[in-house]
Amino acid sequence: MIDVKARLRVAALIVAAGRGSRMGGPLPKQYRLLGGRSVLARTLALFEHHPAVDSITVVIGPGDESLFQASAAGISKLKGSVTGGSTRQASCLAGLRALEDEKPDIILLHDAARPFATPDLLTRAIEAARDHGAAVPGLAVTDTIKQIDADGLVTATPVRSSLRSVQTPQAFSFDAILASHLAAAAAGIDGLTDDGAVAEWAGHPLFIFEGETTNMKLTTESDFQRAEQFVSDLAALGDVRTGTGFDVHAFTDGDHVWLNGLKIPHERALKGHSDADVGLHALTDAILGAIGDGDIGSHFPPSDPQWKGAASDRFLAHAVSLVKERGGAIAHLDVTLLCEVPKIGPHREAMRARIAGIAGIPVDRVGVKATTTEGLGFTGRREGIAAMASATVRLPWH
Repeated sequence: MIDVKARLRVAALIVAAGRGSRMGGPLPKQYRLLGGRSVLARTLALFEHHPAVDSITVVIGPGDESLFQASAAGISKLKGSVTGGSTRQASCLAGLRALEDEKPDIILLHDAARPFATPDLLTRAIEAARDHGAAVPGLAVTDTIKQIDADGLVTATPVRSSLRSVQTPQAFSFDAILASHLAAAAAGIDGLTDDGAVAEWAGHPLFIFEGETTNMKLTTESDFQRAEQFVSDLAALGDVRTGTGFDVHAFTDGDHVWLNGLKIPHERALKGHSDADVGLHALTDAILGAIGDGDIGSHFPPSDPQWKGAASDRFLAHAVSLVKERGGAIAHLDVTLLCEVPKIGPHREAMRARIAGIAGIPVDRVGVKATTTEGLGFTGRREGIAAMASATVRLPWH
């Protein structure tokens, strides 16, 4: 069982040894350009910028060293590469064995040909592995599935509500998944198509957490065409908007405060209808201002009892979803806390990671700062905390 009290060491293993035969062409699909960058380069950037990922190892095909080096340029967390085997299962085992000396707590195994996973999906994968030991992202199946025999005749119709299509990154306790792969290899089992199946074969309970519809795997030429359109659409978001937000909450009796999504022990609490997270409230208003859609009070009125004590990450996530509904994207979020206490410095990086996770953006697109008012005003008298925020949003031109 993973020791959740300790700081978990997380390693990423990117499987990039396939040849992409179903797509065709002179290059394996992971090295094809997508909007001017290789598919693998886009995938590596996701793990490079996630604050919880400590190292990245890539499994590559024989003879792909120069292609790999070109795609991996600038990846500071890169531990190295290892040559894969004749099957995906063999490639994963080769990668896991290369990490035996590092021995991370959690391993994220991800297909190189899935370049559109988000930081939030990685965060949820890590949390699921921490809580369950073996976890994979999955999506509910919307089509009716038929099982057929060799003659094409239907033999069964599984209950759709119990089916999930699985994705990567798949997340595991490192020791458990390595032992599972070693046992399968020793037993001559080599046709399992994902690491979740290896864990199942070895008898480990496998947890399914929610995947992402945009986390497509590039398998066929039509997949690549859709991906090109997706990248093109993002690049076309030329309507750049900036919004600002400001919020204030007074101190009251209590033993902790919520700030930028973190629960921080403190001698007092912040007073509010929700959890009074002044930072997330200001960020929510900044996003709503950027898209011209009212303010936090119009979406979550304090007169409505359902928001009593509500976690403010719901407010920020809602504002982000409104941007996505308009076909837009969050480009940058910045928040400044004005307070004498508590000290923000020790929590800054965790705050950035939390905001990035809620918003589904890389952590390098989040700024968190703090300042005092030199003893002046209500913040100087330690009567409360204020926050001001800005949001940069990109929307399609209409």
